[in-house]
Amino acid sequence: MEPIILASSSPRRQEIFKMLKIPFRVIMPNIEESFYPIVEKSNVPELLAREKVLSVIKSLPPEQEIPWVLGADTVILFEDEIYGKPQNQDEAFEFLKKFQGKTHTVITSLVLYNGRKKSTTSKTCKTEVTFAPMSDEEIQWYVDTGEWHGAAGGYRIQSLASCFIQKLEGSYSCVIGLPIFELYDILKEQGYSILE
Repeated sequence: MEPIILASSSPRRQEIFKMLKIPFRVIMPNIEESFYPIVEKSNVPELLAREKVLSVIKSLPPEQEIPWVLGADTVILFEDEIYGKPQNQDEAFEFLKKFQGKTHTVITSLVLYNGRKKSTTSKTCKTEVTFAPMSDEEIQWYVDTGEWHGAAGGYRIQSLASCFIQKLEGSYSCVIGLPIFELYDILKEQGYSILE
């Protein structure tokens, strides 16, 4: 299998690549993860994933052959607002206070660059996550664990946040940040086989 450049520093995404035994190397994209008011909110993760891929391609020497680059981005959409990564503990608390007792949508987009075709393709996955009602004490306890660092919406479903997640409709791996079915599907579609 050819190595894939992963345009992400996320340890969760790297773990999924390792589990699937896909060879990869990480190149951090240099982009401003700001949201564009003119773009439909549900399209923001695809736009950011695409920018990550383009940023990595531009950072490589022009003569270098680039076989595959994968970018991914996850956002939370709740009451028509986008929630990215909280900047600090107070913001993480505020996010969880809003989510508790309610349902929000996690959107993860994948963008794959195929060096042979010199083209990109994308797939998007959406999952509904319902938090149980939480007391301020529970929210503070969770925020104090520090899991909110670098996590869209300020929580990690694969860790202690699962204590408070009542229901999930859709893909669990979408919420982690790399939907495995969509990843397999996009690779297969582009002629990259992980079945070796």
